[in-house]
Amino acid sequence: MQGVKIFSMGEGQVKKKISLSGIDQLKLYGLNDKNLKEIERHFDQAQVIARGGDLTLIGEKTEVELLEKIVGELITILERTDNVTDDDVQTVIQVLKSGRNKKSGNGNLDEAIVFTKDGSIKPRTSGQKIYYESTTKNDIVFVIGPAGTGKTYLAVAIALSHLRDKKVEKIVLARPAVEAGESLGYLPGDLREKVEPYLKPLYDALFDMVIPAKLKKFTENGTIEIVPLAYMRGRTLNNAFVILDEAQNTNPNQMKMFLTRLGMNSKAIITGDITQIDLPNKQESGLVQIQGILQGIEGIDFIYLTERDVVRHRLVREIIKAYAEHANNNSAQSSDEDDEQLDGSINE
Repeated sequence: MQGVKIFSMGEGQVKKKISLSGIDQLKLYGLNDKNLKEIERHFDQAQVIARGGDLTLIGEKTEVELLEKIVGELITILERTDNVTDDDVQTVIQVLKSGRNKKSGNGNLDEAIVFTKDGSIKPRTSGQKIYYESTTKNDIVFVIGPAGTGKTYLAVAIALSHLRDKKVEKIVLARPAVEAGESLGYLPGDLREKVEPYLKPLYDALFDMVIPAKLKKFTENGTIEIVPLAYMRGRTLNNAFVILDEAQNTNPNQMKMFLTRLGMNSKAIITGDITQIDLPNKQESGLVQIQGILQGIEGIDFIYLTERDVVRHRLVREIIKAYAEHANNNSAQSSDEDDEQLDGSINE
């Protein structure tokens, strides 16, 4: 927040003047001050007055304090995304107003991980909420679950929130370049062009959350790196937020290599779906193995999402559920056949 001056108005009324020097007031206020008018509409007595390079808030002390928080959050969004959308305004007002009488003072604002150019990103299911809360308490979090449960998307949002709050200096996102039924050798182009499609989901998440100009700046100066897992070998990552995506396609040595890259003041999220392992020659998955190695270590947590946490098209949840039932039926049938064979051997 820029400079704030407070003036007593008597009879419970106060006035705060906020200096907006260096802030794009047109983007903050909206066309014809529509954002300010929308804020005012949610308060009975408070006034929001724009004059010159200042914004003046008038009303009861509690309302003015709340208005200041709303304006401050919108300024933060503007500085981060270079834009303030209608959804940003509505979300900030709703979240802060709903929590003004709570001890936290911020209501559910803590659940809004980041505000993006398209609105806020927050946990949308109970499983996602547990996932997010775990990352606030642990330095290494494994998130295992089916497609569509927001594993990667939330990981990127959480990493960006740490970068925003200057808790880390950089973000590193990695993926193993493993073929899903196709061969890298048959893809056109050089090595970089062959590998880039494997990293595209990470780029897609970033493009949803960061304006292109700022994302370009971050990638050019190394604040954000997106690399194949193999490029992590030999590095030590200090003051970094590190994400390993599609971790089910790591072998045990790769998983160990990744986890031992973590340096001082760093955090990691490892995501994967152990029902979709694409490793060749039936290799053991590092993500499957690690569950039996690191369980119970303080600072490391394992989160398991299910089809109930799917946030894609409603049919994705049904598809995942159907595949799980199919796998269970096949397992039960195979077990019955084994029992029959055993009974036959005993009788012989």
